[in-house]
Amino acid sequence: MSLPADLKYTKEHEWTRIEGNIATIGVTDFAQSELGDIAWLEMPEVGDETKIGETFGTIEAVKTVEDLYAPISGKIIEINSELLDSPELVNDDPYGRGWIVKLEISNEAEIAKLLSADDYAGLIE
Repeated sequence: MSLPADLKYTKEHEWTRIEGNIATIGVTDFAQSELGDIAWLEMPEVGDETKIGETFGTIEAVKTVEDLYAPISGKIIEINSELLDSPELVNDDPYGRGWIVKLEISNEAEIAKLLSADDYAGLIE
C-alpha cells in the first residue's frame, strides 16, 4: 500500500497535498482498497465553502456508500470532473488522477491538525 510522505492525512482516510494556499484532496490507497470498486462520487460545487471535519460529498462503491470529510477549511476552486465519467480512477490512481477536489485554504493553522504519513500508517496498521 502506498503512503506518499509529502502528503498529509486524516483519520477519516482522506489525503491532502498542500501547495501554497491550495489543497488537493482525495481518498487514500487504504480507503479505496477497503471500499472496493468505486462506482460513483457526489462532489461539491465550485464555490462551495467547506469546514474542517464536515462532509463535502460521498463516494459510492459496490459494497457501501461513505461520506467524504473535509480535511481542512476552505472554498472549493476545482472538482475532478474526470471522475464523473471514470470513478474507477480513484481505485487505479488514488494519489494522482483520482484526486477529488481542490480548495483554497481559509485557515492555514488547520494544516497542523493533519497526520503525517507515519502517523497515518500507525492508524491503519
